[in-house]
Amino acid sequence: MTSNAELQQRRNAAVPRGVANSLPTYVARASNAELWDVEGKRYIDFASGIAVLNVGHCHPKIVAAVTAQLNLLTHAAFQITPYENYVEVAERLNEAAPGPTPKKSILFSAGAEAVENALKIARYYTKRAGVIAFSGGFHGRTLATMSLTGKVQPYKAGFGPLLPNVYHVPFPMEYHGVTSAQSLAAIEQLFKADVDPAQVAAIIIEPVLGEGGFYIAPADFMRSLRALCDQHGILLIVDEIQSGFGRTGRMFAIEHAGIEPDLMTVAKSIAGGLPLSAVIGKAEIMDAPPPGGLGGTYAGSPLSCAAALAVFDVFASEGLLARSVKLGEQLQTRLRKLQQRFSAIGEIRGLGAMVAIELVKNRSADQPDADLTKALVQAAARQGLVILSCGVYSNVIRFLAPLTITDALLAEGLDKLEAAMTEVTATSRAA
Repeated sequence: MTSNAELQQRRNAAVPRGVANSLPTYVARASNAELWDVEGKRYIDFASGIAVLNVGHCHPKIVAAVTAQLNLLTHAAFQITPYENYVEVAERLNEAAPGPTPKKSILFSAGAEAVENALKIARYYTKRAGVIAFSGGFHGRTLATMSLTGKVQPYKAGFGPLLPNVYHVPFPMEYHGVTSAQSLAAIEQLFKADVDPAQVAAIIIEPVLGEGGFYIAPADFMRSLRALCDQHGILLIVDEIQSGFGRTGRMFAIEHAGIEPDLMTVAKSIAGGLPLSAVIGKAEIMDAPPPGGLGGTYAGSPLSCAAALAVFDVFASEGLLARSVKLGEQLQTRLRKLQQRFSAIGEIRGLGAMVAIELVKNRSADQPDADLTKALVQAAARQGLVILSCGVYSNVIRFLAPLTITDALLAEGLDKLEAAMTEVTATSRAA
């Protein structure tokens, strides 16, 4: 039997260190919200491959759809000989997108690719170059998306020069003393000091920060941002790559604010584990680039499209939007009990099943505890639970269990989390 240690040695010899691994654990198989490593150890999965598996690992309907597609067509390149399921995915995305304006969608393979193309579309439509993004935001690791990402380590340091004409302003984080009014004022100051709003093509924002720590943009802030964009002819790009496809209890997190974005990027859970992303936008804007200006060899793979159509069906047949709301309530109820026991839990926040805890010292937001957070991820793995850290200060634990997880598995996973918290806080006190 191959061991985790043996595979880690092979990995270190064959794969560059720039690809980080949270755990030295090699997965052999998975089902719904459970994983088994190559040594046979079982884990409950609260990570979902970084928010990719809202419908769980190897959902039978996804497996059946992809298997059927394998026997028909695996690749053709949509730009050469198009195929129906690409068109059908676009139709379903257009129908699901918020707002009354007619929509069009284009498919790609990865989230960063969708963001890159949203930026291209915005620049072509507006004939402007500037882009405003937010501190703490994460939009990818490619050159353009890295420039938009609002965190230097480990994403930007040493990779410059970055894309020009990109500006960052503070994301509203009440827990850290940044109000919606302060964020809006920072944009107005940017217009006074650094860039003419008539030269700004787009403002891009995650309605709930993903890698940045699951901070939720208040609904009134998003509405004010929409109005600001309308005032200056700036496009509003909403990045729903981590928050979309039911994670927050709505198909898209922006629906909680009741506004319509100009462009929206989606990926991760759109295809149940297969690589697929998309830009959804107002039809007039999407039609701006000329034929040949957009596309990609593998973009909108027939296999991924088949999976995506099955994902839509699973959401409808299993009521996963309502399930997301219920899961979020169950998570927050249990986490509040843990907060009473463990002073390291400074804040609990969430929207639907997109829930996080922020770990601090002395219950103070000004004292983030990144070391405790890192230790908790490892301790949870020893208990048989996979969790993820994130955050501007690397002190947030995010919970991304599949929306299909059973109540029993959720409770078991939270028991393992409590055991891990007991271990790391005892070790911290002893130190």
